[in-house]
Amino acid sequence: MINLECIARIHTDFPEKFGIPRQSGIVDGLKAIIVFESKYRNPDALRGLEGFSHIWLIWGFHNTNRDRWAPMVKPPRLGGNKRMGVFATRSPNRPNALGLSSVKLDSIEIHKEYGPIIHVSGIDLMDQTPIYDIKPYLAYTDSHPEALSGYLDYIEDNKLHVEFEEELLSRIPSRHHKALIDVLAQDPRPSYHDDPERVYGLYFAGYNIRFRVRNDILTVCEVTEI
Repeated sequence: MINLECIARIHTDFPEKFGIPRQSGIVDGLKAIIVFESKYRNPDALRGLEGFSHIWLIWGFHNTNRDRWAPMVKPPRLGGNKRMGVFATRSPNRPNALGLSSVKLDSIEIHKEYGPIIHVSGIDLMDQTPIYDIKPYLAYTDSHPEALSGYLDYIEDNKLHVEFEEELLSRIPSRHHKALIDVLAQDPRPSYHDDPERVYGLYFAGYNIRFRVRNDILTVCEVTEI
């Protein structure tokens, strides 16, 4: 039996699950840092990793309220009303609440207080997500361009047009602009939501972004600092 131990935590701009990209790499401008727990802050453990462009993160779904797994789940991409086997999905409701993400390795910093810190991008994780392992991404074996995506091959992934008034956008630091717009364009709503009058709130980088969606156009209507 394996006892998993948190080796690090990732720090991202998402304090909650809503709005996080469906998969890693979808929004490549999303930045994050990985800070190791005190007992793992040994630079020798990362020796050689700087030569890789991408890494695998094995992490835990730490903010779920479910204490039991189910053999069938309802993937949001299928409208939330069609069931698939849990092992044919990436649902958090699984026997072991583990996630897997491939992210871009931007740099490794040696911090005076926190030791080695890994800077990554293209994340799909919530702030403070526990990291259980890190492995290098190997292009010659991990990449399969000919791979099939099962039932997801038939689902169109249309992006929304984002209308974001300059005055509202200017309330947010410019370094977050592109990533935020890309996140909104991916349509953060559950796929079974289609109420043009409903106002949604997305917490991102210390701001509450409120928006509506009508006819594939997402309009930001309010930005407030959290």
